[in-house]
Amino acid sequence: MSTDSDSTAQADQRRLQLELLRRARADAARRSTTAAPDDTAARTGRVPLSRAQRRMWLMERLGGAGDSYHVPFATRVRGPFDPAALATALGALVERHTILRTRYAEQDGEPVQEVLPAPGTVPVPVVDTAEADAPALLREEAARPFDLAAGEAVRARVLRHGAQDHTVLLTFHHIAIDGGSLETVADELAAFYTAALEGSGPPASLTAPPQYADYARREHDGIPGLGPELDRWSALLAGATPPRLPAPAARTTTGSAAVHTVPLAPALPDALRALGAEHRATLFAVSLTAAFGALHRLTGDDDLVIGVAGTHRAGIGMRGLVGLCVNTLPVRVDASGDPSFVQLLIRVRDALLQAQRHRHLPFDLALERLGATARGADGTALVRVTCDVLGEPTVLRLPGTSAAYVDVPTGGAKFTLSYGLAPADAERPTALVQFDRDALDEAAAEATVRDYAALLDAAATTPELPLSALSGLSGQTRRKGDPGSAAHPAVRVLRAHPQVADALVVKTDQGPTVAYAVLGDSTGPSGGELLALLRRSLAPEEVPAAVTLLDELPETTARIPGPAGPAGAALPGPRAAAVIEAFTALLGLTPPPDGDFFELGGHSLVAVQLAERLRTRLGLPLTGLDVLQTRTPSALTALLDERAARQAAAKATARPARPRAVHPGTVLVTGASGGVGAFVLRELAARGRPVLALARPESAHLIAAEGVDVVEGDLTDLAGLRHAVASADAIVHAASTFTRPEVDLAAMEAMVEAWSGGPFVFVSSVDAYGHPRTPQVVEEAPPHEPLSPYGRAKGDCEAMVLRAAGTGGRGGASAVRSPIVWGAHERLREQLRWGAIGTLYQAAARGEAIEVPRPGAGGHPWYGAAWVHAAALARAVTACLDRPVHGVANAVSGHVSWQELAHDLTDLLGTDAEIRERDDVPRDLDHRWHYDSRRLARPLRALPGEDRRSVLAEMIGTTASGPTGQRPGRT
Repeated sequence: MSTDSDSTAQADQRRLQLELLRRARADAARRSTTAAPDDTAARTGRVPLSRAQRRMWLMERLGGAGDSYHVPFATRVRGPFDPAALATALGALVERHTILRTRYAEQDGEPVQEVLPAPGTVPVPVVDTAEADAPALLREEAARPFDLAAGEAVRARVLRHGAQDHTVLLTFHHIAIDGGSLETVADELAAFYTAALEGSGPPASLTAPPQYADYARREHDGIPGLGPELDRWSALLAGATPPRLPAPAARTTTGSAAVHTVPLAPALPDALRALGAEHRATLFAVSLTAAFGALHRLTGDDDLVIGVAGTHRAGIGMRGLVGLCVNTLPVRVDASGDPSFVQLLIRVRDALLQAQRHRHLPFDLALERLGATARGADGTALVRVTCDVLGEPTVLRLPGTSAAYVDVPTGGAKFTLSYGLAPADAERPTALVQFDRDALDEAAAEATVRDYAALLDAAATTPELPLSALSGLSGQTRRKGDPGSAAHPAVRVLRAHPQVADALVVKTDQGPTVAYAVLGDSTGPSGGELLALLRRSLAPEEVPAAVTLLDELPETTARIPGPAGPAGAALPGPRAAAVIEAFTALLGLTPPPDGDFFELGGHSLVAVQLAERLRTRLGLPLTGLDVLQTRTPSALTALLDERAARQAAAKATARPARPRAVHPGTVLVTGASGGVGAFVLRELAARGRPVLALARPESAHLIAAEGVDVVEGDLTDLAGLRHAVASADAIVHAASTFTRPEVDLAAMEAMVEAWSGGPFVFVSSVDAYGHPRTPQVVEEAPPHEPLSPYGRAKGDCEAMVLRAAGTGGRGGASAVRSPIVWGAHERLREQLRWGAIGTLYQAAARGEAIEVPRPGAGGHPWYGAAWVHAAALARAVTACLDRPVHGVANAVSGHVSWQELAHDLTDLLGTDAEIRERDDVPRDLDHRWHYDSRRLARPLRALPGEDRRSVLAEMIGTTASGPTGQRPGRT
């Protein structure tokens, strides 16, 4: 064979080898984008969730996330656009990344993830839409719930505004994606779209990506080795509490997030970068410093925590990973001492570096180590405030088209308050805050974004000035008041409240001590709420008889209105005369102004009778617990005067009376001004249910709210009860007299007579079981003697409504038996202090010995009580409207022994009261039963902050780790 022919053969062979190599590479690339995910699925089977996924899954199961964790990704696409090619591309993307076709199930009580087969294509519906209608449609589509159990993690919709004008919306669930994934998704989707248009195979440049299931398994397997680092991180966060943000005057019914913005100078980001460079800090650290300064001004707190976004993405092995890899990093900073911006920046920089050393540790593991101490008294989590610097948003860039970002806001807020500098590289940068309108006051949010912007500006111009000397900050300088009054501890507590602009305490020689407060805005806490704050913070002798709100403080105390005015008679006025008369009639003697109710022979039943007598005569809200708390005629008179002022103010600002509209699905709620009723109203409002609330005339102004119509009446007004029942499509009966069973029975009979349709939910009591023979009480167990009159009346009322259910067009009925109810409501707080277990509370508060029955005394191994969180009870009651029990169900959050409760109370009150066990069983503590609670287990499932320790802390007014007041141990 000639040399030329040999050369030709070698060349042909070489070309063949190259072609085979090319085909092999193409086939490998094709298999890497299709078969590889299935191989991973075969290897993984069911794997545990990552810690971040687990948090998302729990939020979905608890029903508290709404659309907060939906990730809408919208782009305005102008030019030739092919929806079919997008559907093919989206199918290829879902096939490539198994996390986008993963379902979430529960196995042995734990969540697991399981990869599903590739769907082929993902539907891309196209809707012709006018441009003006687009925002509402995008918002509606982004808010649609996901079914995580079915493996739904992404969906598409295209709005067609014209032949070459479309808005493409992809909505992901956050459990499957994070911000770091969007760039990967956008790039790969554009590549697959191009291939679909050209009819070619998958792009050879896309090699097999890492799969999220492998990452989740690695994280899960590595957790046991994180113990020492978690201990160190937890130690750094020990004692930190959530910032105390000013709560809104009333909850919204929308639950939506809101944003306030302030435009900044175009050159400001560069100036902030220069400042950061001088102090070895990034632009983000400078922005975070301004957020700490604004938060310090908003709350008055020195020890502050702000969360920043971290990521578990590290190394080339995670390049191209689609999934949820975010981690929250809490940054804890001491803002005390009125630092300059530069001084605060150095503190923030060091704290940020310290937090970033722990970025690979899942934050929720540290929270588990910290326990309830990392939550506020209201159950809020440690990180409720965040900060970020935002870049240019990601858009979907398809060939032959132009792309513009479209903002699609979600309805919920992931955090209570978030500061942001956005976009950092644009010509028109902006300072913004996003906030949850259910948890933060609107005016406070507006003020804090102005402070944030002012601090950013000051950082570029006058960074050496103390924060207090910077101009442009919002807020009022607090008055110093009279030297004498400013020394009163109540003044200091009131002025420390972020929504109180000024305060004054006045005491006359013979009248009671009364506090007066001026709010910094038109909305804020009521006088009663401020009085409750003082009771939680001060010793009894330091607490004024009342807190009255004024528009401004007069220059002299002679112009102060109310019971602490000019000296004269000890208790002037008609309300004082009524109080003295009631004391005299029920106790058989004329009391002195400061005579103690108990020392005069009073007890709980007399307190109820005295309150009912005064309520009827004066037309003011009053309970027996109020009498037990105030104790003296002078203090009770001051309380009535304060409530009269609030009632008059409410009536003066009330909207004109209007005919009550009849809304389909209206729920009648009795006892709406009580502790349980208030939580039921809140739950119904959150679900958008129209409400008709029954309240006594003197209390009607306390519950007026959007979506709630108030009808005046009580259980003794049988005609009014019948009319209210007939006006509603469902009934929640939560009212009770506690001491007059005959009134309860007559009221239930009247309500059942008027009930003609819809469900009926009766909030009953475990007292209806009496004294069961077995320690474990199943639902609907028969009653056993002895039964209290209260418990017998509850059982008789249950029988009435359950017999009538389903007859005469009536709906289903549910009797929800609850034990002790705990929650953040003044009525429930007072019951803790003065109710059935008030002896434990009072002994713990005074530091006296607490006596409890010894386990085994009387032949019973356990003594204690069942309890339920008021919010969980409200969820259970509301659930019965949609799915009646058709019988009796228990609503129990947990059981606590008397020893455990005594330890909780002494810890939270900060006293060292001795706990003594005794062999005889005091009558009030002779409770030894556990109650099954299976029928309503789902709505009763505890949400964050609903554990026993946290709810007791919020009722007592402490953090879960100890008291917050100035005089712990006193009440």
